[in-house]
Amino acid sequence: MIATPTKIPGVTVLDLTPTGDARGFFARAFSVSEMSALGLALDVRQTGISWNAHVGTVRGMHYQDAPDGEAKLVRCTAGRVFDVVIDLRRDSPTCGQWVSVELSAANRRQLFVPPGCAHGFQTLDDDTEVHYLLSQEHRPDRDRGVRWDDPAFGISWPMVCHVIGPRDAAWPDYRR
Repeated sequence: MIATPTKIPGVTVLDLTPTGDARGFFARAFSVSEMSALGLALDVRQTGISWNAHVGTVRGMHYQDAPDGEAKLVRCTAGRVFDVVIDLRRDSPTCGQWVSVELSAANRRQLFVPPGCAHGFQTLDDDTEVHYLLSQEHRPDRDRGVRWDDPAFGISWPMVCHVIGPRDAAWPDYRR
């Protein structure tokens, strides 16, 4: 894997390094030892898939509260997404800042999201699927979020939001 850090400490773009021949290729998408060597701790406890029927769908911005904060390794397995991470770690020099990256089935890029950061995306195609590796099992009592359009962050979404769930639309304004 080729790791590219973002401006937010710990948020890292991971590109696969395929080995190919006439049949196609093989690439390691996850390795505990490689992730560890990169300083990215992910003890996988759960995986998840988000399928999205329509272009313009927004999911997020989600995180799981401490002490059950979760790291995520996110990959788009069908279609394309504008993937966003917001740093909510109060002791971080980039607290309140966001980064984005396009994840797609074609680029096979992955994004590592450390605990304490909110994550979400907007679909850029119909029939988009996102796959997650998660360091914690889901705890509904620890679910937290910030609104996708909260002016405190000023995220520049690539298109008008066409579909959003009621929970994601109702997160309160962020207060630092």
